[in-house]
Parts: sequence; C-alpha cells; structure tokens
Amino acid sequence: MRKNWKKILAGTLCFLGFLFLLIKVNQFEKTPLISTEGQSYEKAIVTEITKDNLAEDGNRYGTQEVRVQVKSGEFKNEEFDAVNPNGSLFGAECEVGTRVIVIVSASEENQVVTVYSQDRTTAIYLFALVFAAIVCLIGGKKGIKAVVSLVFAGICIIYLMFPLIYRGISPIAITIVVALLTTVVTLGLLGGVSKKTVSAIVGTVCGVIIAAVFALIFGAAAGISGYNVPEIETLNYVAQNSQIRIGQLLFSGIIISALGATMDVGMSIASTIQEIHERSPHLGAKELFLSGIRVGRDMMGTMTNTLIFAYVGGSISTLVINYAYDLSYNQIINSYVIGIEIMQGLSGSLGVVLTVPITAIVAALLAGHEKKVES
Repeated sequence: MRKNWKKILAGTLCFLGFLFLLIKVNQFEKTPLISTEGQSYEKAIVTEITKDNLAEDGNRYGTQEVRVQVKSGEFKNEEFDAVNPNGSLFGAECEVGTRVIVIVSASEENQVVTVYSQDRTTAIYLFALVFAAIVCLIGGKKGIKAVVSLVFAGICIIYLMFPLIYRGISPIAITIVVALLTTVVTLGLLGGVSKKTVSAIVGTVCGVIIAAVFALIFGAAAGISGYNVPEIETLNYVAQNSQIRIGQLLFSGIIISALGATMDVGMSIASTIQEIHERSPHLGAKELFLSGIRVGRDMMGTMTNTLIFAYVGGSISTLVINYAYDLSYNQIINSYVIGIEIMQGLSGSLGVVLTVPITAIVAALLAGHEKKVES
C-alpha cells in the first residue's frame, strides 16, 4: 500500500507539474497576421435552396444560394441567406438539412454569410471514437494505455512544442525534448518501469537524433535547407511577425515523422531480448545482442518501407503531376521537392535501422548485468 501511495503521489505531482508547465508556456499573445474582426466560423444547417446551380449534365456551375439557420455563436437560431461557392476547397454540396460551417461577416448594418464547408465535426469525432474503441477492445489495458499515450503526444505537440517554437525556441531542440518526453510516457505506460523500457527509450531517442543528424548532413551536402520548402513565402511572412526559426522546421518535422517507427522498433527489440533472457537466463550479453540483431534484421525491411511509403503517399499528387508532364530525370531528381522527400525518407529510415543495434546493445548489457548480479 505504501508503494502504491508513493506511485500515486509521484504521478499526481508529475501531472500537476506538467499542467503548470503547459499553462505557463501558453501564456502569451500571438501577433495578428490577418484581420478577423467581425468574422466568425459558425455551425449552421441548410433550411432552403433558394437558387440551385445544378446543370442538366449533373455538374454544378457558378454558385448556389441557400438559406441557413445558424446553430452557434452570436447569431444562434437566426436565419440568413448565404452564398455557397462551387469550389474544390471551399463550399459544399448543399441540400435541405445539410449541416455546414458558415463564415459570418458582421458589421453594424448587416451580416454577410458564406458557406465555408460541410460540417465534418461529427464524422471526425465519431471516427476517432471508433478508432479508440477498437484499440481498447483488442488491446485491453495495453490498448487503453496506447490511446492515453497518443492523446498525451498530441497535447505535447500542440500545447508545448508549437508555443515554444512560436516563442523562438529552436524547433530541433524542442522537438527532441518532446520526442524524449513522449517516448518516456508512451513506453513507460506500455512497458512499466523496467530494463526493457529503459532499453527501448534509449534506442528510440538515439534513433530520432540520428535521423535528424543525417538529415542535416544530407541537407548541407545537397544544398537543401528549411528555406526551400513550398510554403516558404507564407513562412517568411510568419517569421517577420514572430520569433519562429523557420529554417529548422523541416528538420523538426523529420524527427516527428521518424519517432513512431523508431519507437516501434525500439520496444520490439527490447521486448524480444527481455523475453529471450527470461526463457534462457544462461545466455550472456553477446548471445542476447546477436539474437536482437537477427530479429531486427527481419524488421528493418518492413519498417524502412513504412517510412518510404508514408513519404511517397504524402507527395503522391506531386509525383503524379511530374509523371503526367513527362519531366526529364535531371529536372525531377534535382528539384527541391523531390530532394526534400528523399532526404526525409532516407534519414528517417537510417534512424530506424540504427535503432536496432543501439537498443540491442543496451538491452543485452542490462540483461547481462542482471545475470551477473544474480550469480
């Protein structure tokens, strides 16, 4: 009971300390980049189609005019005439009863209402709930811990990493800190306080640092920096009105992208060595290390493919456009977009690959040390 109370007390203090840190970190005002005075995004429901834009060929041209009832904000339950633009990124295919998000631009004299998009809030929350339920149902207590760790990681990124980056902290440094914090909590919840967890944490953190180092080396050799990304014009404008070090954001993203894969590999190798040690306690550190390497070799191919496929999937539109325009090899391979994708994929994969021997060494040494102590 005393040990349990100590754990509960320590956990409570850590939680309160983390909560205090989040509150302090987020106590600042952002510099307004655009004027949103008098403008708000509100939930609404379409009550009438006053002018449709559906043509005889089944396509929509021009704009649709609808009447909506606002369901949130200052004008809740009031009805307005709204314009629904026919665009791929804005507007929605409205029918009576369609739930939408509208932009309400209010002035002293009147209100201008425009349909922004379909209301996807319910679908997003429902899908997230189904995901969490399936993970918990299949994983049991481990599944619940996995969901909790995922929520914790999201909170760290949104309420800790982003505010500190905005306030001028090095994106690479704070991302490594967040990666370490997330790794400790995630693997700690899943594996408990054990040598297996320590091994996995060391391997994971080393893996993401290695991925960042290789990315920096590749970028320097290939002449690629964080200023060569497609969004650089917007980033430059943001940097002029904040303290964000935009040149490091690209490499910060590589660390986050590699974190999940390296964490998976690290825990798998550590768990394997721990299981082998418990089944065959007579094996020494060298034999345990070699066993971990053999298991890791089987994982390397699939995990490196995971990262490569993830980056290819994220840039599939660009790749298809390049293919359709039949661009030359020299043009494609030397473009910044393709160079960045290659840098991300290869550096992240190197981090995953080198996580295997690092985790295997630490896990084998800890298990071998335990054997010596017992003997």
